[in-house]
Formats: sequence, C-alpha cells, structure tokens
Amino acid sequence: MEELISQARNGDPDAFTALMESQMQNMYKAARSVLCNDEDIADAISDTILVCWEKLSQLKEDRYFRTWMTRILLNKCNDILRKRKQMVWMDEIPETPDVDDGFENSEWKEALNSLAENFRLVVMLYYIEGFKTSEISQILDIPEGTVRSRLARGREQLAGLLQLKVVN
Repeated sequence: MEELISQARNGDPDAFTALMESQMQNMYKAARSVLCNDEDIADAISDTILVCWEKLSQLKEDRYFRTWMTRILLNKCNDILRKRKQMVWMDEIPETPDVDDGFENSEWKEALNSLAENFRLVVMLYYIEGFKTSEISQILDIPEGTVRSRLARGREQLAGLLQLKVVN
C-alpha cells in the first residue's frame, strides 16, 4: 500500500484509483457507523476521495494514510449530519423500495446501532476497522484514555444488550 501512496503522491492517477479502491470497504464501514442512509454514505465517501486527491501532498507519513483518510471521512460524515439538522422536513414521506438487507438486520447490527454514537464509533473503528486505540485517538482527536474507556463502556453495553436478547 505504501508504494501506491508514494506513486499517488507523485501524481499517478491510476495508483490513486487503486489505493482508493483498496480502501473502499473500510470507508463504507466507517461511514456506515455514523450515517444510516446509503446516499449520505456515498456522498461522504466521494467527498473524502476528492479531498484525499487534492491534499495528498499534505500527508506527513505514508504509513498514516489510512488514519488520515478515515479522519477526513468522519469529518465529512459529521458535515452531512450538521447539514441534515439544518434541513426542513416535508410532511410527505417519499416512497422507498423494500430491500432485504440480510445481515444488516442481524441482532449484532441492531445492538451496535443502539449504542450511543461515541461508543458505537469507537467500537466500530476498533473491532470492524481494526484500528489501534492510538490511531482512533488521532482520528477522533480525543485522548487515548478516552478511547479505551469508551471502548470498555461500549463492550459493557453490547454485552448487556446481547445478553438481554438471549434471555428473551
């Protein structure tokens, strides 16, 4: 991956495209942990790709590319959430097609989505994206101790929620 980053820094659009394609699933999962709407997720990802292309020269070390890219993505997700709060909702609800999400509606996903956003985001970045607590600290711009405590509280809440499902 570092070779692709190096080539992309030198202006190789094919290397940049390959780099972004290799990160697409990671970006989707991270954006999905913040946003629920697929259109918003697609917007956040496309905005992130554009910013990465424009500001790749500002990346200080190639090995931190994924952390840097994820931070940009989460900022874009937060921008979308802020814009959504400013929107005026209409009385009419547009029709949406029925889609069988399969895994999307599993108990795990339901339990994860019921966590508070600050816990859900840390749990998703740690367990699903595979980031270390130090990297999550950099991405979210919070102390590493806060990341660890949110991770522990998120685990406790998940365990409680999943245990409740098993009992019922």
